[in-house]
Amino acid sequence: MSDDSTPADDGPVTFINVFEIPADQVDRFVEGWRERARIMSRAPGFRDSRLHRAMSTESRFQLVNVAHWDSREAWEAATANPEFQANLAALAEDTGARISANPALYQVAVEYDEPAGS
Repeated sequence: MSDDSTPADDGPVTFINVFEIPADQVDRFVEGWRERARIMSRAPGFRDSRLHRAMSTESRFQLVNVAHWDSREAWEAATANPEFQANLAALAEDTGARISANPALYQVAVEYDEPAGS
């Protein structure tokens, strides 16, 4: 019997990053995010990415990034890209400590599909 409590290291992963950011800085951040997403989208193993914006300026997390990758290794290689790292460094210099990112990789634990005929 296998231990299903620990996700396997191979196979697809989902990268989720929630951002605490002042509502008045969101538009500026999104502009820079587009460039970082462009860099990542060229990396081997990239599947897709979406940046979600809170519908209320009172929400704790104003932005949520969800991206899918072929594997943890593909994501790690992409984040090590010097162009991506330089863009992140510029973001930190531009915004200081006003943005708090909370990134993590996930694998599917439970999945439900839309019922047939819906």
